[in-house]
Amino acid sequence: MNKFTHKTARKAASFAIDKLLEKVDTNREEEMLKLIDFGQKYMAGEDFVDLDYAKDLVSDKNTALNKYLNRTLDEIDPFVAKTTILNLGYEAMLNGTKIMHEMKEIHQCNVPWLILMDPTSACNLKCTGCWAAEYGNRLNLSYDELNRVVKEGKELGIHLYMFTGGEPLVRKDDIIKLCKENYDCQFLAFTNATLVDEEFCQEMQKVGNLALAISLEGSEEVNDLRRGDGVYNKVMKAMDLLKEYGLVFGASICYTSKNYKSVTDPEYIKLMIDKGCRFAMYFHYMPVGNDASVDLLLNPDQREYVKNRIRKIRRLEDGEGIFALDFQNDGEYINGCVAGGKNYFHINANGDAEPCVFIHYSDSNIRDYSILEILKRPLFMAYHDNQPFNENHLRPCPMLENPEILQRIVHETQVKSTDLKSPESVEHLCGKCKDYADKWKDRADEIWYEKEPAYK
Repeated sequence: MNKFTHKTARKAASFAIDKLLEKVDTNREEEMLKLIDFGQKYMAGEDFVDLDYAKDLVSDKNTALNKYLNRTLDEIDPFVAKTTILNLGYEAMLNGTKIMHEMKEIHQCNVPWLILMDPTSACNLKCTGCWAAEYGNRLNLSYDELNRVVKEGKELGIHLYMFTGGEPLVRKDDIIKLCKENYDCQFLAFTNATLVDEEFCQEMQKVGNLALAISLEGSEEVNDLRRGDGVYNKVMKAMDLLKEYGLVFGASICYTSKNYKSVTDPEYIKLMIDKGCRFAMYFHYMPVGNDASVDLLLNPDQREYVKNRIRKIRRLEDGEGIFALDFQNDGEYINGCVAGGKNYFHINANGDAEPCVFIHYSDSNIRDYSILEILKRPLFMAYHDNQPFNENHLRPCPMLENPEILQRIVHETQVKSTDLKSPESVEHLCGKCKDYADKWKDRADEIWYEKEPAYK
């Protein structure tokens, strides 16, 4: 799409969103349907989402989706709502997806939908089992480096950027500056929320294109056991502030053998919704790092429970009112593993480009290569050439469920560990996953091929 056409289409999308927000008290469903119609016309020929089905659900006031959208429009600041819909909806999902697909064909490599990067390795907490702690706390990407990644990404159609760390809000001033300079992108920071204050909420409200994913892993007792005394109450206070200012935020949840029921409990879900969370991102525990415990890995019964429970929570017809993602169990919707640039990749605070936030090996650094060059380097092309790693998309990961594959890729591409404190061999990392992978294989195959044949 040329710049003139893109500018015109963005203006049309902006006008449609303005109409929707003007009529928040009257004809709301009608305006939402018009917005879906706009997307349907724009995405002619693309089939990544069933917009006709979405229209049916939006039209019915009794569905969970209708109630979710109406509650969001009631509670989110109008400018934040417009900017988020425009950048996440139009720029990332509509325009960006079309360009991304075109670039994949042109360059014959993976081109991701989003890039995850660490502004810093520094953190004000030291949480048990956190993979970020493996990097140390003195690494940083400069503002110019962060901005260059975004500028290069936009040329490939990438308009969604996420920050991890360390604690990314240690760099809150640079993050806000990045949001201002790249007003046509949506940003999200994974955060412990202890640095969220009223001044930062005001800055978020002004830029409109920054959301937060707050780490929260159960009750006060469970959360503070891992994160430190008093952290839970600080998170609750931060959520109250974010809701007061009409900002977009959700929860980032690592589920383990110890907390899997508590973080999917109906009362926990209700708490998140009442506090103003719009989404919940669930991540399976990964035994990353030389000292990582395998005791926190789930057994097959526990993992199947999580899969079924999260799908019930997010049902668009009659779910519990929050948009929940389960990155390990949702592979069927995205054809397996999302990493290696297929849908995303990770840049750590040292500038190393890693295929996944949990797989700390690299052959490229952003200080030596452009984003497109990195996507064409041996490690990322190995992902491209081998994905999906399993036809059973309940076994998507080359480490957790297919540990022999990651070992082969690492040896074939001769990549290095990016852990500067305690480098972990791929044999050690994958060795911790072998027993888990063997046990889950039988259950996953039973679900995929027998109990739920519609998956095939």
